[in-house]
Amino acid sequence: MAEQSTLSRRDRQRQATMDEIVAAARTLVPEPGGLTLRAVAQKMGITAPALYRYVSNLQDLVELVALDIDREAAGLLERARDSQPADDPAARIVCASIAFRRWALAHRAEFSLVFANPVTAGSCQNREEFSSSPSGLVFTALLVQLWERYRFPVPALSDLDPDVAEALADPAFPMPPGALPPEARGLLWTFMRSWASLYGTVTLEVFGHLDPSVIESGAMFRTMLEDQARLFGITDELPRLQPMIDRETGRETGRETGRGTGRG
Repeated sequence: MAEQSTLSRRDRQRQATMDEIVAAARTLVPEPGGLTLRAVAQKMGITAPALYRYVSNLQDLVELVALDIDREAAGLLERARDSQPADDPAARIVCASIAFRRWALAHRAEFSLVFANPVTAGSCQNREEFSSSPSGLVFTALLVQLWERYRFPVPALSDLDPDVAEALADPAFPMPPGALPPEARGLLWTFMRSWASLYGTVTLEVFGHLDPSVIESGAMFRTMLEDQARLFGITDELPRLQPMIDRETGRETGRETGRGTGRG
């Protein structure tokens, strides 16, 4: 709010209009092909040329909407994370992962726009934007806490594929500045493998590229969480986490978790 008060009246009016544009655009996201500059202008009751005073093109608009959705998703992840004690990063990251899946299944169009849209995928080439992804920062902060707690082995850069080692020297990755000591740089490769597994599983479920009964049961997702535990060397924690995983993925009731109900 303090930052808002330093803006000029003209800047505040412009920001209010930008917020209105994003809000109008978000209502069009669930409609196939519905998010266009013309549709947003019509929804706001303005001309397309007037809209161009605020966004340069469709990609600019989609990126603004995607960031707004990503911030909202990050808030859900944070609430799920904070449902568990601050000194239990294993439980916190499990709850955040489950919340990510639940949100994705309940908001398939929004998930597709942020994580699987050609326009936003092109924007991932912007290192600064990619490295500041709100939901990405939630997960990487949790992964750092997990490593600090359990100190699972970190691959040395010299042991990695040379292309990977080179990329990790200056990575494009959602990571708070100074979050990792230099000697733990190889941990980023573990993080990337973890994200690929979580994102890949959820994406397959969202787009229905698995047997419907497997998606409905959450079986693939639970198996992925078990694989994650092995990746981070915390399989000993699974017995106490399993009841929560079963409950939150609907195993006890046999219902799919992605219908917008329950915690997260």
